[in-house]
Amino acid sequence: MRLVRAAGLAWLMLAPGVAAAADVAKITECMRANVPQTVRIQTVEVAARDRTGGERLLKGRMFGTRENDRVRVMLRIEAPPDLSGAAYLVREADPADEMYMYLPSVNKVRRITGGAMDGKLWGTDLSYNDLKQIQNAFSAGTTVAEADGQIEGRPVHVLRFTPRAQEPSRYATVRAHVDQKTCVALRVEFFEGGSVRKEATVPAKSLKQSGKLWYASEALMRDLKDGTQTTVRVLGVTSGDKLSSRYFNPTQFYLGN
Repeated sequence: MRLVRAAGLAWLMLAPGVAAAADVAKITECMRANVPQTVRIQTVEVAARDRTGGERLLKGRMFGTRENDRVRVMLRIEAPPDLSGAAYLVREADPADEMYMYLPSVNKVRRITGGAMDGKLWGTDLSYNDLKQIQNAFSAGTTVAEADGQIEGRPVHVLRFTPRAQEPSRYATVRAHVDQKTCVALRVEFFEGGSVRKEATVPAKSLKQSGKLWYASEALMRDLKDGTQTTVRVLGVTSGDKLSSRYFNPTQFYLGN
């Protein structure tokens, strides 16, 4: 998990315990530094639980890269059988980020735009926008700092992100609590109007290190309105591998290894 390039409000610089704009840039740069030039997540498990306790488990593989400091992330589903081969791709871009989805049942790549970005991804509590914002460090918008805090006894920076106008989102703001030691967000709150609609949390014990890079091996996304939740687990990460460019090509990302 990562956050954004900076901008600060002058009055925030006067408040005690609040980082200046330059510090916001350092925090977000540190978060992005946790994204290596290439990363291959061996397996990711996504367990979605509905309000009655019923659970659906998805398994897949995730690949990421940075091209000219632009993050690209691709997720390919391997199980359950009815979703095997489905794939999702997000690419940082100007003036708006690009998102694509492939479903084997229709054998077609679909670009995700407008209100569809807030739709649930494969029946989980993660929307297309949620995944984009968590994975690519909220790179499109404005970020300001709030007063520092603590989570599980660990000091955290608190950053508030406002999506840019070109990025359609149901969320007016997103607030991230970033671990000061590892630059990984331990809590991300998604505000719909004036209240938190969704909350993503990372247990401190799930923080793992791959070389010099830190990542969350487990995260929980809760929809506070619908009473549902989705747990994401990362089982093994390698970095530095040379990945084929087709993993991040909108016309080829869904193809097999």
